[in-house]
Amino acid sequence: MKFHKFQALGNDFLIMRESEMRSLTDDFEAFSRRICDRHFGAGADGVELLLDRTGVDGADFEVRLFNSDGGETPISGNGTRCVAAYLYLVEGWDQPRVSIATGAGIKSLRPVERLQDGFLFETDMGVPKLKSAEIPVLLESPSDEVVREKLAVDGRTFEFTSVSMGNPHCSIFVDDFDDIDWRELGAKIEMHQSFPDRTNVEFIRVVNRDRIEVRFWERGCGETLSSGTGSCAAAIASMLNGLIDNMVTVVTVAGELHIQWLDNGKVLQTGEARAVFKGSWLSGV
Repeated sequence: MKFHKFQALGNDFLIMRESEMRSLTDDFEAFSRRICDRHFGAGADGVELLLDRTGVDGADFEVRLFNSDGGETPISGNGTRCVAAYLYLVEGWDQPRVSIATGAGIKSLRPVERLQDGFLFETDMGVPKLKSAEIPVLLESPSDEVVREKLAVDGRTFEFTSVSMGNPHCSIFVDDFDDIDWRELGAKIEMHQSFPDRTNVEFIRVVNRDRIEVRFWERGCGETLSSGTGSCAAAIASMLNGLIDNMVTVVTVAGELHIQWLDNGKVLQTGEARAVFKGSWLSGV
C-alpha cells in the first residue's frame, strides 16, 4: 500500500487514497493506530484518507481524518493543508484554488507561495461556532458565547474560553508555560465531563496585541507541536477576551501561523505544508 507523509509545522500526517487502504483492510480505525505508531509504524499524528469519490457538494476532493488513536475526527487545519500540498505536488492539481470536503464542511485553499518541498497556503476555515450547545460544552445555562467560564480540575478552578472550528476547543490563558503542568492538565481537560465529545486544549500566552504563543493538547493525539484549528481557536479566544486585534501571529513550537477574523465572520489561516517522504506499507493490519 502506497502512502505519502507530509507535515505542517511539525503536525504530521500520512496521506493515502481510499482504494489503497481498502486493498489492505476495511478497518480504518485499527489500521490508523498501527501505521501512526512512531515505533512500529510509519509514525504520524493522523491519517488523511482521500476518498475515491469527487465532487461532493461541489468540492474538488473529500477526506476522512483518523487520529493516531484510531478515532475519526472532523478536521485538522494542518492536515487539510497537508492534503492540499499532496494534491499539488503528487497528483498534479494545477488550479489556483482547491476545495476539500471535510467532516467540518468544505475548506478552500489557495497557494500563496511555492516552497522547496511544499507550499504556503491561505485557508478559508469558515465561521467558528461560539454557542455552548454547538461546541459542545455543558454549562449550567446555555450561552451564546463561552468566555471566561469556570472549570474545576483536581481541586483547582481555571477560567476558560471555548469555541468550535469544526471540532471543540478549550483555551486557557497563562503567564508562563512553566507555571503549570499543561500536559497533565490538558489530558484531564480533554476528558472532562463538561465536554461530552472530549475537547482539544490550548494554553495561550499573550505577547502583545498581534502575537500569541500557544501549546497544544489535541483530542486523540496528546501533545502536538502545532495545530491548525487549535491556532484558530486560540486566536478567536484571545479576540473574544479583548486581548488581541483581529489579525494575529500564532507562535507554536514548530513555527508560525497567521490568523485573521474577517468582518463576515470567516477565519483565514495562512501557513505552510511540506512533503516528508513517500513509502509502501508491507505489513498487514
